[in-house]
Amino acid sequence: MASEHQAAGAAERVQGIGGFFFRAKDPKALSQWYQTHLGIDPQVWQTDAGPASFTPFPDNTSYIGERGHQWMLNFRVRDLDRMVAQLRAAGIAVDVDPQSYPYGRFAHLNDPEGNRLELWQPAPH
Repeated sequence: MASEHQAAGAAERVQGIGGFFFRAKDPKALSQWYQTHLGIDPQVWQTDAGPASFTPFPDNTSYIGERGHQWMLNFRVRDLDRMVAQLRAAGIAVDVDPQSYPYGRFAHLNDPEGNRLELWQPAPH
C-alpha cells in the first residue's frame, strides 16, 4: 500500500505519535505516576490503532490550562467512566465534561507537576 501511495505522487505523512518528550522536575517519579494511574509504560508505549488530533490552539486559549503550559496531551481511553473512577479512587481530581460530542466524551486532570491532560473516549461507530 505504501508503494502505491508513493507511486501516485502523494506526499508522505506521519502515521501517528511516535513519542512524546517533555521536561519534568522529577522524571522517575512522574514516569511512575503515569504508569500507576494511566497504565503507560515509561519506556515503550504500545497503543491501539486509531486517529489522533494535531491541533494548534490560539496563544490565549484556556483549554490547555494555565497560560504557562505550552501543551496538553490527549489520551484515548476505552471506558471514560471507569478510568475516572480509578483515578478518583487514587485521590486524583478529574473534571468530566458533562456534554457528549459527536466524536466522544472528555475529562481533564493534571499530573503531579501541573501538566494538563485530557482523557477521550471516542464515540461508538
